[in-house]
Amino acid sequence: MSASPAPPATASRGRLLRGPLLAGLGGAAALTLLHLRDPHDSGSYGYCPYLLLTGHPCPGCGGLRAVNLVTNGDWVGALSSNAMAVGLLAFLAGAWLLWLVRRVGGSDAPFLKPTTAWAWAFLAVALVFGIARLTPQGAWLAP
Repeated sequence: MSASPAPPATASRGRLLRGPLLAGLGGAAALTLLHLRDPHDSGSYGYCPYLLLTGHPCPGCGGLRAVNLVTNGDWVGALSSNAMAVGLLAFLAGAWLLWLVRRVGGSDAPFLKPTTAWAWAFLAVALVFGIARLTPQGAWLAP
């Protein structure tokens, strides 16, 4: 009689939660920094090289200011600074929460499964957003 195979080793709950909790702690630290050190102060986080070279805002320009405004509860101001950054922040918060819930349930699911399609979609959104904020019709999107 042969021995039955051992059941697959499952990760402990603590090991499963380590990644989401550390990522959440890092995100909370970044949000706290952006809340306490106002990026509206000129040069407090450096300058955008694209803006310096071209005189036009890149798709990320205003992102730090937008996050600062979100942490202060000013959603309208945040959307005015960088609507794409606010959307990305909301997407990442939702993805993190889903990751945490899955891990609490015992799943070893990764945070996100990056695919080529997701990368192209993100680049397309960033490109459209970056161009739109340079047009007269999209001037309200400019930081």
